Amino acid sequence: MNDADVSKQIQQMVRFIRQEAEEKANEISVSAEEEFNIEKLQLVEAEKKKIRQEYEKKEKQVEIRKKIEYSMQLNASRIKVLQAQDDVVNSMKELASKELLNVSHDHLHHHHHVYKKLLKDLIVQSLVRLKEPAVLLRCRKNDVHLVESVLDSAKEEYASKVNVHPPEIFIDNVHLPPAPSHHNAHGPFCSGGVVLASRDGKIVFENTLDARLDVAFRKKLPEIRKWLFGQVVA
Repeated sequence: MNDADVSKQIQQMVRFIRQEAEEKANEISVSAEEEFNIEKLQLVEAEKKKIRQEYEKKEKQVEIRKKIEYSMQLNASRIKVLQAQDDVVNSMKELASKELLNVSHDHLHHHHHVYKKLLKDLIVQSLVRLKEPAVLLRCRKNDVHLVESVLDSAKEEYASKVNVHPPEIFIDNVHLPPAPSHHNAHGPFCSGGVVLASRDGKIVFENTLDARLDVAFRKKLPEIRKWLFGQVVA
């Protein structure tokens, strides 16, 4: 084999090696690009998933905030409605309280016998509740003369009802507060009626018009609410 053949063979070998190298390099390049694309796709998907999760999280937070705000607004509205209803009920009670004054003021005019009879009935009712042989009676200063005028008949009626001896009734020197007025708008007041107590003061029965109004109002409150607002509000 001469030098020309050897040179030719070497060149063929070089071309073959170069071709192999180029193919290998190309294969590596393609593989690397595929891996890069796969990794890039994975990173993109991971980021997309992360963004979706963040969005869903924020969406849930917004939804929760909306629900909380709606609930707060609903509660505020309910409170306003209840407050408005309470205002109506309280104003109704105030009107009823003013009407009580007309009852006890009757004795200043020609219908005094109405309040006089009412006082006697309140005394009898109180005696029946206490069932004491001797009691202390407290009333307004303005009502003392009316109470004194019905005391004997009240004693006799009580004694007849429960079949006992007429009790002793002592009118207290301390009086119940007067009727409400512009001069005493925020002080204690009494619209009329009586308070009876056992002599030792351990048993007390408050039978004033104001106390009776409070009891009647508490008892009838569900009916009043239903009548005013069409439903019983808890």
